[in-house]
Amino acid sequence: MPKPLAVAGLAIKTLAALGVAAYAAAALVTVGDVLGRQVGLPIIGVVDLVQLFVMAGTWLVMPHAFLAAAHVGVDFLISRLPRRARHLLHVMAALVALILLALMLWQGFATFETRTMFGDSSQQLGIPIAWYWYPLLLGLGLCLPGVMLWLVAALREASDE
Repeated sequence: MPKPLAVAGLAIKTLAALGVAAYAAAALVTVGDVLGRQVGLPIIGVVDLVQLFVMAGTWLVMPHAFLAAAHVGVDFLISRLPRRARHLLHVMAALVALILLALMLWQGFATFETRTMFGDSSQQLGIPIAWYWYPLLLGLGLCLPGVMLWLVAALREASDE
């Protein structure tokens, strides 16, 4: 595997761990708020924090889903196809995913620029809206090498026949 793809694979796995930690932080903030409300000490801005953590978790884990080919599939249909047709479908799916993700990144960045140009922030804590967009753009950006690694694996399987 070429070195840049190996480095991207390591970055994807590291960010996935951070994404899981962000989900844990969202859960801890929620539980802390619920318990705090019982004693009159709610967490101020819990909605902003949970939204930020869930947003970060979702987009930081997404590249790993592509890397591990853990996305939703219709296995009961695909498994009945001949081996060559399965591999061809995997390659085509990876190419379509690559194109769609590149378009999403392009449009996501354009939207990010517009939203940050106006200085938008969260309602309760005033967290700059850019903080919500950074994990999205980073996750989308790393989905591309994740799909490329998936494509390389699919092409290797197809050539092993």
